[in-house]
Amino acid sequence: MSTQKSGTPSPAARLDISIAHSPDSDDAFMFYGLATNKIRVPGYRFSHTLSDIETLNRRAQQDAFYDVTAISFHAYPYLQNNYTLMGCGGSVGEGYGPMVVSSKPLAPGDLGRIKIAVPGTLTTAYLALKIFNPALQTVTVPFDRIIPEILAGNFDAGLIIHEGQLTYSSSGLYKVLDLGVWWREFTGLVLPLGGNAIRRSLGADSLRIITKAVRDSIQYALDHREQALEYAMQFARDLDSRLANRFVSMYVNDRTLDYGPDGRQAIRKLLDLGHERGIIPIAPQVDFVD
Repeated sequence: MSTQKSGTPSPAARLDISIAHSPDSDDAFMFYGLATNKIRVPGYRFSHTLSDIETLNRRAQQDAFYDVTAISFHAYPYLQNNYTLMGCGGSVGEGYGPMVVSSKPLAPGDLGRIKIAVPGTLTTAYLALKIFNPALQTVTVPFDRIIPEILAGNFDAGLIIHEGQLTYSSSGLYKVLDLGVWWREFTGLVLPLGGNAIRRSLGADSLRIITKAVRDSIQYALDHREQALEYAMQFARDLDSRLANRFVSMYVNDRTLDYGPDGRQAIRKLLDLGHERGIIPIAPQVDFVD
């Protein structure tokens, strides 16, 4: 298979670019082209670090830890001085999204009387939940431990992200609230969950070239779906190929190539609401590189 080239760097550019993203099938699918050198950029070399999203959210606040990093949109206002958002690479819920699930049937109104396990206070799932009801009591639990903790009886309910959105029912759990459904009913918009942020200090040329490389990587995966899915399966926790394909389709699609005007509006709406309601103390200043 031939290798594709992406972009044209300035003659003097010789840059090692660090990319960090979650060890999930959708992120792996998205970065397949770059991670396997199917997409190359003359003068640029890309290294990949995999870590859970809450850790990446925290690291990105530490002096721009990575050149390119997956982040929850909730985290962006805390990073906006050092990072801008790529116009590609986002995960968007089109009428679906993170869910609150429970060990017994509950109504959304019941959530105010229990403690809810959440995957981190900088995740967009947490932000959406607190916009839904700021008074809810939460406890942070690693995202991959939330379902086991509910099953063990340590929590009555939990906020699940990633593949858990497709597997919770097989564990005997009940859906209480789909935040993507609620957000669409509340705002009429898609629910933007996570995106790729790129370090501003790289300079305008590199910002453009690297963003194009990421977009080319996404397009390459979409164009070579079977091979990209095979690569992504190694990160598909407890999913068979059918469910992995479904999960990837949910979060890597045309919106991942470009949010679209309404997608960008949704990002701003989400963060502005978070700020207006006192969840985010910093006024968001959202901008994109294309």
